[in-house]
Amino acid sequence: MPDDIPPDLAAALSDRYEPRRLLGRGGMANVYLAEDCKHRRQVALKVLLPGLTAFLGVERFLKEIQIAAHLTHPHILALYDSGEAGGFLYYVMPYVDGGSLRQELAGGRRLGLARALGVAAPVADALGYAHRMGILHRDVKPENILFSQGHPVWRTSASRRP
Repeated sequence: MPDDIPPDLAAALSDRYEPRRLLGRGGMANVYLAEDCKHRRQVALKVLLPGLTAFLGVERFLKEIQIAAHLTHPHILALYDSGEAGGFLYYVMPYVDGGSLRQELAGGRRLGLARALGVAAPVADALGYAHRMGILHRDVKPENILFSQGHPVWRTSASRRP
């Protein structure tokens, strides 16, 4: 098992998910590439940092899960599963291996007009749908726009109901 996966997390999730490697760290949670043992597919497993429960409680993370569960749109990353195991709160999303808009813009690269519109239009449609559903996104940024088979999908973290 890689060093960046806590053994107690791997043990707690072992009946359902097998964490493979760390994909990213955030202020509230870590995201791991994991194997969904039941469906035999790769997924992104977002796990609330254990120390945050004592300071912030779990309400914000649970609200993020609830919001993601209610949004169904072709350009919004879906929620597959969520739960608690061994004291770890988590939720599961599709693993998107096409990188992020931030990665595409790395090194000062610029998008051509056609590419920029090809990214902006679907993301704007997704944000408009979320707004119609009563959801406001507080952190629209290139890291939250991922690419699945070349198509942009929006990651709904940091969303809230007004």
